Amino acid sequence: MPLTRIATRSVLPGVALALVIGLTATVVGREIPVVGGPVPAVVLGALVGWLVRRRRHHDGTGAGSGGDLGLLQPGVKFASSRILQFAVVLLGAQLSIAEVLRIGGETLPVMLTTLVVCLVAAWGIGRLLRVSSALRTLIGVGTGICGASAIAAVTPVIGAVSADVAYAMSTIFLCNIAAVFVFPLVGHALGLSQHAFGVFAGTAVNDTSSVVATATVYGRQATDTAVVVKLVRTLMIIPIVVGLAGLEARRTSREQVASGVDTARAGGVRGFRVFRLVPWFLIGFLVVVLLRTLGVLPAAAAPGFSTAATFLITVALAAIGVSTDFGALRRAGFRPMLLGIALWVLVAGTSLGAQAVFGLL
Repeated sequence: MPLTRIATRSVLPGVALALVIGLTATVVGREIPVVGGPVPAVVLGALVGWLVRRRRHHDGTGAGSGGDLGLLQPGVKFASSRILQFAVVLLGAQLSIAEVLRIGGETLPVMLTTLVVCLVAAWGIGRLLRVSSALRTLIGVGTGICGASAIAAVTPVIGAVSADVAYAMSTIFLCNIAAVFVFPLVGHALGLSQHAFGVFAGTAVNDTSSVVATATVYGRQATDTAVVVKLVRTLMIIPIVVGLAGLEARRTSREQVASGVDTARAGGVRGFRVFRLVPWFLIGFLVVVLLRTLGVLPAAAAPGFSTAATFLITVALAAIGVSTDFGALRRAGFRPMLLGIALWVLVAGTSLGAQAVFGLL
């Protein structure tokens, strides 16, 4: 049997589950518009994931496997990543190049302010909480730039151990889920416009998936703005990784420098990764924006693309909910989690404050 057919069959159970939950959440969202589809998708997904793990544990098939979902695992992973990424690409049909440049340039001061505040606070608060240097760096870049993608990019540069990566991922994931629920409430309480909320979500929510989900709950215009802001914010990975690589090179001991072959190989890997830091789906998003600007994609098609993207986002969030491993969150420990939550709240406040200072509210 061809490898592609085997891979396709392996993802079908998990994708089918995410589709069912996504359809259910969409129906709920239509019946209760103020709630929307994404939030019920996360809640229902988390409940289903908990029930699946509980059943596998009692049956003995998942004992000791933590986040293992059995046959559902490949499809859930596919739905929570690839389907979401494709949805982001579709969102580009609603924008033109001029709008991308305008929004990106207008919000750049806010993005830079939140990033600097986050990284400085990660260093200071992390030291105060006695969180290790590597772990506070991972949580800092994950919160300040783009969640799991930034953590993955920085990990080989600073030589972080797997336990630190797991802690950072769990902390960021908890804040991402909270943002989907909390930020729209904050936006409505403050009376934020669609544009202002899009900037808020794009600069203050950690991961691309959660940025899109949070903004989708608020409205279509907020989503358009949030995606562009997040696009520009993601590009910050490159200078951050280069800067961290330079700092790590300075800290390298003479014994490490003496092993010239290994050091050269590590440098080559790091240099190569710099050119792979921009996710493919953000490039795809820009390509679709270009096609929309050139008229290849007609304006009349934008609502259809928007509806499809919203549904795919709901399906992806259902998968993210299913993949939520509450045991891993508990094992992440108190101090790293406290650092992540503190940075999350600080970045959110800084984003709103910077918008007020730069006249964007």
